Formats: sequence, C-alpha cells, structure tokens
Amino acid sequence: MSTEVSLGVPAMPAPDFPADVRARLEADAREVIDRYPGSRSALLPLLHLVQSEEGYVSRTGIRFCAEMLELTTAEVTAVATFYTMYRRKPSGDYQVGVCTNTLCAVMGGDAIFDDLKQHLGVGNDETTADGKVTLEHIECNAACDFAPVVMVNWEFFDNQTPQSARQLVDDLIAGREVRPTRGAPLCTYKETARILAGFPDEREGAVEAGGGAGPASLAGLRLHRGDVPAPRVVPQRAESPRDEAGIHDTPAAHPGSHDAPLPTSQSAPDADRTTEEEGE
Repeated sequence: MSTEVSLGVPAMPAPDFPADVRARLEADAREVIDRYPGSRSALLPLLHLVQSEEGYVSRTGIRFCAEMLELTTAEVTAVATFYTMYRRKPSGDYQVGVCTNTLCAVMGGDAIFDDLKQHLGVGNDETTADGKVTLEHIECNAACDFAPVVMVNWEFFDNQTPQSARQLVDDLIAGREVRPTRGAPLCTYKETARILAGFPDEREGAVEAGGGAGPASLAGLRLHRGDVPAPRVVPQRAESPRDEAGIHDTPAAHPGSHDAPLPTSQSAPDADRTTEEEGE
C-alpha cells in the first residue's frame, strides 16, 4: 500500500483550458461579468460556469476565474471552498443529496442515507464506479413539510422511503427517465451548474415547470389572509378566558410576585436567627 509523502514543494501553476474551451468560456464569462457593477461580484456564477465544464471546480477552473476577475487564486479558492455547492473533486452526473437535518432525520432521512450507502457501495461524498451517482448527506433544504427529502442536482424528491430512494438511484444509473416531485425536469449536474451560472434553461417545458410550497409551509400565509378560522386562544395560567369579541372577562384575582407574603420563620430561618441576635 503506497502512501503519498509531501516534500513541501509548492504545486506547479494549474494548466489552462484548451484554446477552444478557453475561448468559449471567456465569451460566457464576459457576459456574466457585464451583469454586475463590480467584476468581483461575478465570482459565484463564474465558479458555476467552470463547474459546468468539468463537473467540479478544478485548479484550472480556479485559475480561469482569477484571471477573468483579476483576483488571486487564493481569493478564488477561499470562496470555492466555503460553499458546498462547489465540488472540489470529480463527481457523478447526478448529485444525490439526502437531507439528514433534524426533521428529515427523525422522519427517516438517516435510514435512507444508510440504505443508499449500502445499496450503492459508496460512502458520504463518494461516487459510484460508473461515474453516475455521487452520494452525500446535506443540510436543511427548507422543505420540512415534505420530509424526508432527497435532492438530485438540486431538484426535489419528496416524502421518500428507503425503497423509493433505491428505485430512484437505480433509475438514474440505468438511464431511465426520472421526474422530480416538483420543479423543472431533471438534467445532469453540469447542465444544472450552467443554469446556476445564470444562463437560460432552453429545454422544452423547463421554464413552465413549477412547484410551490406544501400545505404546512403555507399555513401561516393562509391564516394571515383569513382563509382559515382563527385558532382558539388558550388562556395563560390563572388568566380569564376571552369572550367572543376577544375581550377578557374580569381578571381573576391572583397574586403577583410583589404581592407575595413576607417570609416566615418556617421559610426563612435566617430571619429568625437575626431576630434572636438582635434580642441578645
């Protein structure tokens, strides 16, 4: 078993993209940069752009972004390593993320994640041998009313079970059509990265596809609009109930902290001792 030994030699400068690829990416990058008053603001979409080319943010991609924005590679790397949507190593065509945050976890997310690891034969942030699927656990996707949630290239697959999740990854690997629960039709990770870079999704029906929040997410909005009856207000302890107009009846008498009786000898032995000492 060989192990790599670092001799402390600095890495050589990253190679550039081939000339034709570089020319194409430069044209796209300038279009992105022109959208912002300051070129530095274009760094996030440019990272998505280079990720759409290679499937991850390579050293070559970092060099390209730095040169286009007149930044150092260290500045670009600091951003690329901060956000989890930027991959730092080659990954699969389909990024399968299982939410393991609190609600999804207790609803079955942990079981789904463990089942998929065994089913695919990979660990967290690892890719299947055929390069199709990269599995990872992810944090909250703001879809708790559909828990447990699995995302494929950031498209939602709601109310999953270990069985349905296994079928999902099997279909992805086999090349069968897979439809998200809501949102746009599924595309590859590289295609998703290009869309995130700010370029239009030109697939037929993709823009029209939608998917809103679930009933639990919209409960507060419906209540605000008066679409549902107002909830019953439960009175606090020792508080009188409200009448139909929402006005309290005569409050029940109850002592406040400032009305509490003064300490007695039974509850405050120090007071008795003080009195005895004064008597002496």
